[in-house]
Amino acid sequence: MHKFTLIIATFFLILAVCSQNTIRLEIKALPAYHSADDNIFAAGSFNSWNPQNQNYKFKKDEKGNYYLELKLNSGSYQYKITRGGWENVECTKDGAGIENRVFKIEGDAMIELSIAGWQDKFSSKPKLSSASKNVHIIETAFFIPQLNRNRRIWIYLPENYVSSKIKYPVLYIHDGQNVFEDSSSFSGEWGVDDFLDSTQSRNCIVVAIDNGGDKRMNEYNPYDNIRFGKGEGDAYVDFIANTLRPYINKNYRTLKCRKKTYVAGSSMGGLISMYAALKYPKIFGGAGVFSPSFWIAPEIYSYLQTQGKKVKSKIYFYAGKEEGESMVPDMLKAFEQMAKVSKSKMTTVIRDDGKHNEATWRNEFPLFYNWIR
Repeated sequence: MHKFTLIIATFFLILAVCSQNTIRLEIKALPAYHSADDNIFAAGSFNSWNPQNQNYKFKKDEKGNYYLELKLNSGSYQYKITRGGWENVECTKDGAGIENRVFKIEGDAMIELSIAGWQDKFSSKPKLSSASKNVHIIETAFFIPQLNRNRRIWIYLPENYVSSKIKYPVLYIHDGQNVFEDSSSFSGEWGVDDFLDSTQSRNCIVVAIDNGGDKRMNEYNPYDNIRFGKGEGDAYVDFIANTLRPYINKNYRTLKCRKKTYVAGSSMGGLISMYAALKYPKIFGGAGVFSPSFWIAPEIYSYLQTQGKKVKSKIYFYAGKEEGESMVPDMLKAFEQMAKVSKSKMTTVIRDDGKHNEATWRNEFPLFYNWIR
């Protein structure tokens, strides 16, 4: 029976691949200073914006020209070209950042690209810290026993934390490099501290966990993936629930109840936030699911059906129409499945001009915060 199921699954996988469009990217122009030995990658909504995924590395033809062939379903995609990291992403000839590239796929196509400059080739002054005085680093190498790794952990304490005896709700956010600090972000920060310093809304403690760099795709995915490898999301969520949260509750004045404990993130962080709310319904009473990468983990839908009935939380679903053809439908599918089995208070927000970037999520965060609080 299992063998027959495997054969059927393989058949449909082959059928899906065969029905995809072949997209060939060809780089026709590069900066004069570009080294012929450098590897070039495509990072976009088709691979969760991984800047050094080997499956999206350009090859060279017999003339030494870079090309990459992709198999993609019809739809709209955003992307950029990198040399293996966001610090050396493409830019203008003067070193300024550029908007995401966009292509709309309706059939096989060949796309010619010109790279004007590489970001790391431009000398720039060290970025000054943008974090407010209320942001602190708990530990630069906080131990994650579930993964046998260390990670930097940030914390935002409300302005009146020291002078009061108030206990506060706690919000855990992934991709901590991008939450408070522009100098550590790869594409701009969320400005969570700026908003909380200036808002009249009720105060909150925010704990931000740095992503694991090349481990991000694994740590934020609870399921194994043929492209990215072993899923470690289960262990990562266990760390937040069973190691980090008890530490925060012990060392800071927190409201420990489920209704005052939240989790949030974007892209892969949106996926793992949804998973955290499902796996630990008695711990997380709210989730911010921003631009979730459900496409990379379709197993999440089955988990929604079986685990969703146990969840009674506040869930904020957000997606932008400029993030790719599947982003909004995938998010709505999750929302609709949850609505069938869960008594959670939920909302969906869809922006016509919503892009897959930090600037968009920065604008959306205050709306999420005010809704969930």
